[in-house]
Amino acid sequence: MLIWIILSKDWNGHKAGEKVQVAEADAKKLIADQTAADCPADQIPGADMAQQLAATINDAVGKALDGAVQKLKSWKPPAAPKDGDEELTGGFKNLGEFAMSVKNRQDGKSTDERIAKIMTVKTPSGMSEGVDSDGGILVPQEFSNRIYERVYAENNLLARCESLTISRSSIKFKRNAETSRANGSRWGGVYGYWLAEADQKQKSKPTFGTMELSPHKQAVFVVVTDELLEDADVALDGYLTRCAAAEINFRTSDSLISGTGAGMPLGILNAPCLTTVAKEAGQAADSIVSANVMKMWSRMFASSRANAIWMINQECEQQLQTMTVVVGVGGVPVYLPPSGLADRPYGILYSRPVVPVEWCSALGDVGDIILADWSQYLAVTRGAIKSAMSIHLRFDYDETAFRFVFRVDGQPWWASALTPYKGNALNTLSPFVTLQAR
Repeated sequence: MLIWIILSKDWNGHKAGEKVQVAEADAKKLIADQTAADCPADQIPGADMAQQLAATINDAVGKALDGAVQKLKSWKPPAAPKDGDEELTGGFKNLGEFAMSVKNRQDGKSTDERIAKIMTVKTPSGMSEGVDSDGGILVPQEFSNRIYERVYAENNLLARCESLTISRSSIKFKRNAETSRANGSRWGGVYGYWLAEADQKQKSKPTFGTMELSPHKQAVFVVVTDELLEDADVALDGYLTRCAAAEINFRTSDSLISGTGAGMPLGILNAPCLTTVAKEAGQAADSIVSANVMKMWSRMFASSRANAIWMINQECEQQLQTMTVVVGVGGVPVYLPPSGLADRPYGILYSRPVVPVEWCSALGDVGDIILADWSQYLAVTRGAIKSAMSIHLRFDYDETAFRFVFRVDGQPWWASALTPYKGNALNTLSPFVTLQAR
């Protein structure tokens, strides 16, 4: 919410005495430290026009309410539908029975007399819902006010990240420039050593880098006719709000994995700190074998293992369920499937949950299976999802516009994968590990 204030002091390029409009939180802070004061209502720029508009709106709303009250006085609740009440249900007991009859008719298996009767209720001369070929079977009123939709997993990768909300267009972070744990490279250049008596000390110093994040805009825009908003049997505005929020969450989570960093967050699959484990020699296409999983686990930075989760495309599940490690003449399962209990909704690999998500790549592609510690990913947002509704944008079309905007950016804390202190320098460690394409 934006508030008008009068500046008592120069602030942010504005002169004392100037009237500016700022966020409510900023207004409270400026007033508290006496940098500004509340702007009287009659001094707000455009106040006269706003008052006239408010009076016009109030008059229109008053007339509309008077009309609604008169209608309510004469309104009587409709009688509850009874079995066989053809006016409301077409003679069907429930939606399932109606749907089955429609399916059988479309498949040519049977002709339900109740369907035929519904189709003869109206006989328009042109295109209509009453004829299969002209628009489909007329759905009985009792069933048509329901919206059925798929239920998707409520995975929210943004909630797993280290997240900050900022009030400006960008923010810079300082980070350690360490890329290796070898002597002389730890902490970006700090080197400790043993000394004999009177030996000269050698100087060293850490090195640092910066990371800048600038929330990028993401939007959902929907236009609906006023007739549909008024006549729909569902709270359409609430439904659109829920759909928009879910879509923004979907796109945001997808960008955290696959984002290019250009106009969107930098996804872990495109980050310089990603570690990619090589496939096995002669490994079959579109396969995942136990050696892949073992090597991925060995490349996960040790301190990140307790927070790490496995993310997979659902196509990978069959590969995991048949995965074993040979022991003697038998084998031991590597993957433990979900138990069905409340504390085990996911499968388990190396004691860490296996979470199927839509954003992982198809089986066989890089990113079909990922081991990630999301606490090592920093995301910044510019507040929550902002929604707005306007009847003015397409006023001459009798349409209402719904707009939803969310600003977010992010990238891993790590500037690069980490070379280990001992061992093969090529076996870098990272909080984000995936498997080479097969």
